[in-house]
Amino acid sequence: MDTLPIPGTAGYGTHAAALAAQYESIAFADVHRSALHLFPRTPSRVLDIGAGSGRDAAALVRAGHHVVAAEPTAALRQEGQRIHAGLPIEWVDDHLPALTGLRGRQFDLVLLTAVWMHLDAAERTAAMRAVADLLAPGALVVMSLRHGPVPRGRRMFDVSMQETAALGARHGLATAHSGTRDDAQGRPDVRWSVLALRRPV
Repeated sequence: MDTLPIPGTAGYGTHAAALAAQYESIAFADVHRSALHLFPRTPSRVLDIGAGSGRDAAALVRAGHHVVAAEPTAALRQEGQRIHAGLPIEWVDDHLPALTGLRGRQFDLVLLTAVWMHLDAAERTAAMRAVADLLAPGALVVMSLRHGPVPRGRRMFDVSMQETAALGARHGLATAHSGTRDDAQGRPDVRWSVLALRRPV
């Protein structure tokens, strides 16, 4: 959508094929195990922000959900469309903090997997407002926050669960789950926080 570079996507387009293969090698259930009990059981509207290769979007479509995969890095989006060509994933070119192309829509589940830490403090403030506006009553946003050394060429910030939960609370979102997990790729110096926030009914 934008022609200007998106700071948080730095480093992802250059090695898109390799990154997509890496993402696809990790099971959806392994990444989301701690929060899966909160995911909708009946067909629902799902938004995967920063969808990458579409691994999570594909798993959720197979579970019967209608999934919008928002991925601003064109090369990654194209890899995802190629890998999951047989699935009815709705791919869109949109990004945080504004998500301008999705305004006016509502979702029952929003995923932010390994995305939030790419935003600086001002962007996180704006992004939480945008995400909250996309949540239907009773809807859930599930986020994973990366902690550890920043890979060369990437833009990341060490963001805590406490800060993120407090920011969500400012928009009426209640904490439904919080926890930590080891890195799914087995990197000993990387760990993850998992946070789920729910909009009241």
